[in-house]
Amino acid sequence: MRTPVTNPFRILLYSHDSVGLGHIRRNLALAHELATRLPELSGRPVTGMLLTGVGYSAELDVPVGFDVVLLPGVRKGDEGYEPRNVHVPMTDLIDIRERVLGGVIRGFAPDLIVVDRHAYGIDGELRTALAGVRKHRPSTRIVLGLREVIDETSATAAEWARLGDLAEFRSIFDEIWVYGDPQVHDVRVSGELPAALHDLVHYTGYLATGRHWLPEREPTPVPFVLTMVGGGSDGAALCRLAAAATVPDGHRHVVVTGPQMSPEDRASIQQLAGPDVTLVPAVPDGLAMIRSASALVCMAGYNTACEVMSTRTPALLVPREAPRKEQLIRAESLNVAGAVDVRRLEQLTPQILSDWLRQSVTRAQPREHIHLAGLASVTNLVAETIRRSQISKELTDAAG
Repeated sequence: MRTPVTNPFRILLYSHDSVGLGHIRRNLALAHELATRLPELSGRPVTGMLLTGVGYSAELDVPVGFDVVLLPGVRKGDEGYEPRNVHVPMTDLIDIRERVLGGVIRGFAPDLIVVDRHAYGIDGELRTALAGVRKHRPSTRIVLGLREVIDETSATAAEWARLGDLAEFRSIFDEIWVYGDPQVHDVRVSGELPAALHDLVHYTGYLATGRHWLPEREPTPVPFVLTMVGGGSDGAALCRLAAAATVPDGHRHVVVTGPQMSPEDRASIQQLAGPDVTLVPAVPDGLAMIRSASALVCMAGYNTACEVMSTRTPALLVPREAPRKEQLIRAESLNVAGAVDVRRLEQLTPQILSDWLRQSVTRAQPREHIHLAGLASVTNLVAETIRRSQISKELTDAAG
């Protein structure tokens, strides 16, 4: 009979976070699933840390047993990344972030590290720390987590070239988890991922089914239609169209502008809003709103798409197309798969949006044909890793 393991399995989830909330939301979804299901599957307690540059922790719904380390924030400027708040050279800020990252990783000594999207972080800030983990804690599992669409191939080729030697990447990373369904979009076929790394890929399915959500404390009077634009820093144009659209009979229209939208943009949207339109900067839980809405208009960020697909709510995706084509590729792929409707922003008018809302509030949109159980898949992968390590340790102890 095995002796119960009481030493917690330590998980570190890193996201660089410059624009929007997508990276940290993806890691939060993983944290909740791992905190909830992994102890039961592995027989081992779980604890973890989220390393993020999102800039604030008060609004992060962190699971029990996890904590947050906030990195000094960055944003995208005209010439690349730049400090979000502090007035120092970017090289100084990266030095600070690198020291924080190294200290946390060494002190926490994680059993699993999941790096979201950027393998070595901003300007290589993670490279030294990850190489140190591989050297001094070789049993630590290091994973690169990728959304199912990276970008158009010309952009991704340049990214991988800047990353440097792929042999170094392979010496550090054990796996690449792609959070999607290859039947919808396959980064190996599209050329977004170098062929030399294809053998590291494990498709998990979309991180959709089973997402943690908080029931509304004060439910919005139903029925209502909903427009959401993520963080909101680049969603003003869509919100203006939504505010000017005619609301379907018997409904209200809730427009969520996002916490990162400027006060000036929010004011301009409010001027267009009629008496049936309610403008709010944020909601406690976007998924709870999507589940209750009769129809949804949104951008095509990964997390929003996952939340949409975990419901049967009709959705019109209006993808952002600059500086990346990622959202456009995602929206068109999901449209071909029969999961969503799509309109490009330049093709959208208040009248077109009004017609779509009116036609959509009386229908549902099934999405069960897509692999949506990525959260469960990731947890099963980690549980199997723990099981193998425990067996290996038992064999080593028996031999000794």
